[in-house]
Amino acid sequence: MVVVNHPYEGSFCHALAHAAATGARRAGHDVDVLDLDATGFDPVMRRADLGAWRARTTLDPVVVDLQRRIDAADHLVLVHPVWWETAPAVMKGFYDKVLVPGWAYEDGPLGLPRGRFARLQRVTVATTMTTPGPAYRWVFGNTAQKASVRGVWQKMGVPARWLSHPRVADVSPERRERWLTRIEDRAAGVRLRPVVEVAVAVG
Repeated sequence: MVVVNHPYEGSFCHALAHAAATGARRAGHDVDVLDLDATGFDPVMRRADLGAWRARTTLDPVVVDLQRRIDAADHLVLVHPVWWETAPAVMKGFYDKVLVPGWAYEDGPLGLPRGRFARLQRVTVATTMTTPGPAYRWVFGNTAQKASVRGVWQKMGVPARWLSHPRVADVSPERRERWLTRIEDRAAGVRLRPVVEVAVAVG
């Protein structure tokens, strides 16, 4: 499953999402592509949503559908820009509203969340930014990696990696092509365990 968050369809984020989907299809996988902006996903966690979160459920039918689609995915690719050092509000809302306790995780040892994903084996987070890579790493502390790769997925025990694309507006077309080839090849080369479907007899 490829989830992209960028309001401009001609963005490099959309190009990365397309390349990842192309690579996965090249490897013979079925691919579900979701454009959060095009679907009008509401990222705001309102009082009723928070009450449902505390009850380990959700009220938003769009979120229920997203959870169903993630449940069907072996590899999740999330693509978004870095705005003010972290994910835009729409992607942050995706984390807040979709990854609810009881569905995404349960309480584990030392109070840390333990993922409950039966099928999901790997997550790739791909970001674009205008900040130079060394400055983002050494001055601003790789906020996107800490907040999502480590702070969400690895915290829940899901293997995750980060593909950063700094100064995306200034690099050469050749470098952009190399970046697109990289994410396509990695999506094609991800090794996934075969999933055994268990049939349950009824009656």
